[in-house]
Amino acid sequence: MSKALVATQAPEAPASGASGARRFWPRLRAQRAAMVAAGTVALLVLVALAAPLLTALEGQDPTTYHSALVDSARGGVPIGSLGGISSDHWLGVEPQTGRDLFARLVYGARVSLGVALAATTVQVVLGVVVGVTAALGNRWVDQLLSRATDIIVAMPLIIMALALLAVVPSGFPRPVLVSLIIGFVAWGTIGKIARAATLSLKNLDHVAAARLSGWSTWRIARRELLPGLAAPVITYAALMVPSNIAIEAALSFLGVGVKPPTPSWGQMLTSANVWYQAAPQYLLLPAGALFVTVLALTVLSDGVRTALDPRAASRLRVGTGRRQEAQANTLAERAKANAVQEAGS
Repeated sequence: MSKALVATQAPEAPASGASGARRFWPRLRAQRAAMVAAGTVALLVLVALAAPLLTALEGQDPTTYHSALVDSARGGVPIGSLGGISSDHWLGVEPQTGRDLFARLVYGARVSLGVALAATTVQVVLGVVVGVTAALGNRWVDQLLSRATDIIVAMPLIIMALALLAVVPSGFPRPVLVSLIIGFVAWGTIGKIARAATLSLKNLDHVAAARLSGWSTWRIARRELLPGLAAPVITYAALMVPSNIAIEAALSFLGVGVKPPTPSWGQMLTSANVWYQAAPQYLLLPAGALFVTVLALTVLSDGVRTALDPRAASRLRVGTGRRQEAQANTLAERAKANAVQEAGS
């Protein structure tokens, strides 16, 4: 009788996880700022994926030099107004080289977004595996993995990335290398989050029921623990994407990230630091793209956090508490007036 009861109780967690997923989308759609940010991110991803098509429509590519479009007597300043903007070059050309800025900007979106998403994936996989293993292992395994996680968290990311990028052969694909280094050096925080959440989840009734029913540790982790880890892991992963974009841009700005001729927003900023007066659009375009991308991802991550945990107050809805309180007071006054009228009648 008890075994049958345990067997029927153990599989209940996925249903609650499914209902939580169904509640997530209405909560996210209710946040206008988050939906605008999601649309902006979707547009940026679409532009990155459609970069070959967009540059084909313009008739340019990101690597061809156009020396006739720059004034060599003035040090390579683009010829024409607004940095050489024309029907052939929609955003102008790059100083000195004459490469098309629009083509380099849209192809740079592929590198920046691709590196950030790949690095975030590596961080999530490593962090969840190490965190869950530490929480489910014995005392020695937990201590070993926890101390290793502390070391990873304490490492200065930029310095470690600079050191590793400097010793890797130049023939290795640079975007892949940057993604791997960011992912392997910066998974510690999400590992701590996964461990703490697993320690809380493994003491719940449905996990204990699954353990008593004879489920293996791997099956318990896959069926009972991982669905419960989805909310904190997704929330923090959404915050890591804009952070990784900024890290990739910083590494490229320091000259150890993505190498030419592969375009990247950080690399464009590196080349533009001496041209901001003569050709300001060369600096403003990649800087503006980085700003919009990081802002949109940050706002979206806040919306995801609020939708997954509706008890948490969103930083985006400043002042709504007073409006809601005023509306509640108005409704209360109306209800009180109606009650007085009914009593008088």
